[in-house]
Amino acid sequence: MSVSNAGPSRSDLVADTALALLAERGMRGLTHRAVDEAAALPQGSTSNLARTRQALLELAVRRLADREARVLALHEMPDPAAGTGSLADALALAAHRALTNNRALTLARYELALEATRRPELRAFFDATGARFRDQLTALVTGMGSTDPARHTLSLIAWADGLLFSCVAGSFGTDTPSLEEIRAGLRELLVGMLGH
Repeated sequence: MSVSNAGPSRSDLVADTALALLAERGMRGLTHRAVDEAAALPQGSTSNLARTRQALLELAVRRLADREARVLALHEMPDPAAGTGSLADALALAAHRALTNNRALTLARYELALEATRRPELRAFFDATGARFRDQLTALVTGMGSTDPARHTLSLIAWADGLLFSCVAGSFGTDTPSLEEIRAGLRELLVGMLGH
């Protein structure tokens, strides 16, 4: 039996290159031609896969969701019975991964999020791909006894997004908090919301 050592699919290569370009050059630097050049693909390859800019952005958002699911490690989220400490540990690890080894991916996410504010068709697509994490977090805080799961989920996501944005693109861009610092902040937030 032979083992295939095939690399990423053409679609994944294009999407990964688009995400890298977004992080490096911003939205203006993302063109079909730039993706072809950066990915060392024949001219027109990206256009054949994603004919329009919207299609290219949707491809990037879909790949972003897949890659962020691995960063966030949704399969590692604790059972609600494990308590707020376990949830703080899991969320802190995910945030720390996003700020360190996956910093460029996080920056690309903010580029896409901002673009989605100007493109309603991208906004719907962006929001739908992000629902997986939001729904799982809502289920977790519900299982931990939240009296207002929707509000508590919003607070947790807003806290995490604020931290990530501040440390990747904001006024704390040169400061990366330690895993323990992130964990401490999350524990304070969770104890304040859930009381245990």
